[in-house]
Amino acid sequence: MKTIAPVLLAMSAILSSNLSAGQASVTLNEFGEFEGKPVTLYTMTNQQGMVAKITDYGGVVVSLLVADRNGKLEDVVLGFEDFPAYEADEGWYGAITGRSANRIKNGKFSIDGIEYQLATNNGPNHMHGGVKGFNKKLWQGTASVTNGEPQLKLKYTSPDGEEGFPGELAITTTYTLTGENGLKVEYHAITNKPTICNITHHSYWNIGGPSSNSIHDQELQMFCDAYNPTDANYIPTGEIRPVVGTAFDFSEPKPIGRDIDADDKQLKIGKGYDHNFVINGKPGTLRPVARLHDSESGRVMEVLSTDHGVQLYSGNWFDGSVVGRGDKAYTHRIAICFECQHFPDAINQPNFTAPILRPGEVYEQTTIYRFSVR
Repeated sequence: MKTIAPVLLAMSAILSSNLSAGQASVTLNEFGEFEGKPVTLYTMTNQQGMVAKITDYGGVVVSLLVADRNGKLEDVVLGFEDFPAYEADEGWYGAITGRSANRIKNGKFSIDGIEYQLATNNGPNHMHGGVKGFNKKLWQGTASVTNGEPQLKLKYTSPDGEEGFPGELAITTTYTLTGENGLKVEYHAITNKPTICNITHHSYWNIGGPSSNSIHDQELQMFCDAYNPTDANYIPTGEIRPVVGTAFDFSEPKPIGRDIDADDKQLKIGKGYDHNFVINGKPGTLRPVARLHDSESGRVMEVLSTDHGVQLYSGNWFDGSVVGRGDKAYTHRIAICFECQHFPDAINQPNFTAPILRPGEVYEQTTIYRFSVR
């Protein structure tokens, strides 16, 4: 392993492995300044030429360049040109979200008979870690090329009481650009008090590339036989409902837009898909979650995870008011999210597995976004 030592951010540093078929590398560049400290942009390139640009501010995936069937590299995530846009962002673009992904009803929960009140930043609910969650923190980054694969380890210690959560939480998120054209995201965390730990990655995907203005025609298959209906505030009712015979059935590949506007009460709540799906198989084992195909570019994205569920969000609230990279307005249903996670509000739902982490335990989850063409 070759490891990047601390460097002056005015300079650029490169790690590369000596490979006959190609070179994997990591390049560091200055990206901005946050609270008087430099923000770094890490550019990771694998042997096949796939490129990920990730910053230590919020662990944000700024850019992911993936080849189409003709070998043309294009960005498949939404994002912004510069750091000030990410600092101002309120949509978790490409970020690590935590301590608790998704929603907690009224920002309240109890552990061992002690009640806690979290910040509420989504109507009455707590959402994605609060007002200043992990997406608004500067992480400590260490880059390397390990076994021919570029890797970035990001560390952050969340203090006891941050956003209302109990206990100090020490977390490491590791991004690896694999030799199989996968962006692997691994989480590892420990605590000194019982707390919630439920972390996800929040990229908005459009695998058609920058010229694609809608996900409606992209074909989606999900390896999820059930989902969680919600109330009007997007809090699960506690039901685990089979998808068969509903607009939520992606057991066989179908265009995302085929049933998205169906006469279904659940779809009308969020103007489309904004629900947790139950991943088939045993939590803790890496297994398929979803497969997305764009026929025009030929790109295929497979999602795999060890987690319990996945929030499918179909960009229902994009209205063009946010302008991203290349001065592109992000309009209605321009992108989709696959947020692997514990079920929303699981801490308050006796029917769900509570995401409680205790001293002496280790939180570990892995999600992979893997690309190919056909």
